[in-house]
Amino acid sequence: MSASREVAERPRRKVRRRALRRWAPRGLAALALLVAGYLSVTTLQVVRAAQRDEQVRADAIVVLGAAQYDGTPSPALRGRLDHALALYEQGLAPEIVLTGSKQPDDRFTEAFAGYRYLAQEGVSEDALRIVDDGSSTWESMAAAWRVLRAEGVGRVLLVSDRYHNRRLEGIAGELGMDVAVSSAGGSPSPGQVVGETGRVAVGQLIGYRRLFNLTG
Repeated sequence: MSASREVAERPRRKVRRRALRRWAPRGLAALALLVAGYLSVTTLQVVRAAQRDEQVRADAIVVLGAAQYDGTPSPALRGRLDHALALYEQGLAPEIVLTGSKQPDDRFTEAFAGYRYLAQEGVSEDALRIVDDGSSTWESMAAAWRVLRAEGVGRVLLVSDRYHNRRLEGIAGELGMDVAVSSAGGSPSPGQVVGETGRVAVGQLIGYRRLFNLTG
């Protein structure tokens, strides 16, 4: 570039730098407002979904796994199992599908712990099914749906904790599942809502399968 052209460009550069300094904070503020608004809406969606309890007829009840201790369900898992048992005893579905794999040092899967618990509660073993291929909610739902879809199952009644409802519905939409959600437990804590809002916010933007691939 010639010296004369360089001299001519200097005022333009100064104008561009001044414009950048003036508009950059405004752009960042607008972005922050947009993110805050999106998270606020997502929080509301999570809270509202947690208030729904769709106790309707279905072809199968699918219980999402939670921790187990050497074959004994944790309080969280037991709450889900008791709720699934109540739905089954109402005659809302003819079978209960237990999901969830195990940690590396565990002897039993979450699905097996649920199976044994419900069998001890008097549910016929013919009405219980184990699908323990999943280590996450997405994997567990996908595995259960592969099995059920192959058998011509239509509507599924999902059982987990209340604050998971919005995410369960989103994953079901990706998988093409026809679901209703009936939740165990009481109102979620603020910490549970905050954590779930983050997962739902990202999942709704990039897809829940991609979120699982990124987070494992």
